[in-house]
Amino acid sequence: MTGEPPIRVVLADDHAVVRAGIRQFLETDDGILVVAESDDGPQAIQAIQEHRPDVAVLDIRMPRMSGIEVTRWVRANQRTTGVLILSAYDDDPYIMAVLQAGANGYVLKTAGAEEIIRSVRAVDEGKSALDPVIARKVMAHLAGSGPTLPVEKLTDRELEVVTLAAKGFTNKAIGVQLTISDRTVQGHLAKIFEKLHAASRTEAVMRAVSLGWISSDLGELPEA
Repeated sequence: MTGEPPIRVVLADDHAVVRAGIRQFLETDDGILVVAESDDGPQAIQAIQEHRPDVAVLDIRMPRMSGIEVTRWVRANQRTTGVLILSAYDDDPYIMAVLQAGANGYVLKTAGAEEIIRSVRAVDEGKSALDPVIARKVMAHLAGSGPTLPVEKLTDRELEVVTLAAKGFTNKAIGVQLTISDRTVQGHLAKIFEKLHAASRTEAVMRAVSLGWISSDLGELPEA
């Protein structure tokens, strides 16, 4: 880690004691720096605009504007910032709403310090970070409901890309594996999202698994 800039984090939660605990967890890692804290949604957006963090760690239920709404704003306006939801809630509607809004990860507040740190690092690297409980719920939801619109079969190359994404590889790493450019990988992912009616990398991976197109061995996902 020596010589590498720290991962810059904006932390938003309406409970000061909770924020203090999460900040303490994160800053036990020398490679993570909390650059701002917010106690409601609009303040979180202001902090993200001002500091342009690598990762925004958001609670779902906050005054004036929810973490889901903040996530939508980030995806529309600050695409270089990853979003990690850190919540006490594991209700299916919350989970699906925030992943469909474009969050990169969802971890429960019962997680240990190491798991939270690992999740922040995964999101910073462009990976998905799902608590194992959340991953199971997403899989059950997708298996039970399926896409509301017909999906289009992925090409062999698109299957290769989504398989590597499921293993936690970043766009750059996928490009290296397949000897194609980052931009080409991003193009394939955009097409995959369109074909699978997915709003996020995680949703695309989960839907491909639920359709039986890629392996259901997602052991990497809680960390990636």
